[in-house]
Amino acid sequence: MKPLHIGLTGGIGSGKSTVATMLVACGVVLVDTDAIAHALTAPGGAALPALARAFGPEIIGTDGAMDRARMRTLAFGDASVRQRLEALLHPMIGEEAQRQATLAHGQPVIFDVPLLTAASPWRRRVERLLVVDCGEDTQVQRVMQRSGWSAEQVRRVIAQQAPRAERRAIADAVIFNDGLSHEALQAQVQTLWQHWSRLSRGRSTVL
Repeated sequence: MKPLHIGLTGGIGSGKSTVATMLVACGVVLVDTDAIAHALTAPGGAALPALARAFGPEIIGTDGAMDRARMRTLAFGDASVRQRLEALLHPMIGEEAQRQATLAHGQPVIFDVPLLTAASPWRRRVERLLVVDCGEDTQVQRVMQRSGWSAEQVRRVIAQQAPRAERRAIADAVIFNDGLSHEALQAQVQTLWQHWSRLSRGRSTVL
């Protein structure tokens, strides 16, 4: 039986990573595309030569990694830069994500994909899509607390991401993580996982 593949997405500060951790505790194997992107752009990362060719050697910082702050400034200031960056990184991320998924050995897999949209290839690779959602003010407060960014910086990032309504429209399930305690969020995640597990077992019986 093909293992269940789940897509997980949500805006910055939505609590998506917390939900991913809770699903891992349920026995799901996590493939974190953001972590893959960091590895590709870390010192010695496979994407660095192509990044230097595309954006100039100054895009590599003194530590040998991609200068994320500089890249963020360039990408937010010019949509074409962001498109070039995504065209360079996304195929490499996808290839590594698929490689990691093959190591799950039949266990269900959750792909944590921040930029998963209706047009994304990821939507076709997963049987279920879970969106973690919350209000924009909550997003701003959470990101400011953990990163030290200004409210303006956070809102600029939010503006570059898919609109909340657009994410919810393509979801198989939505968890509204605004005002929830850790325990209440965990209960919602566990209930959803139990439901999807039953559906998956029923699908295998029919097939």
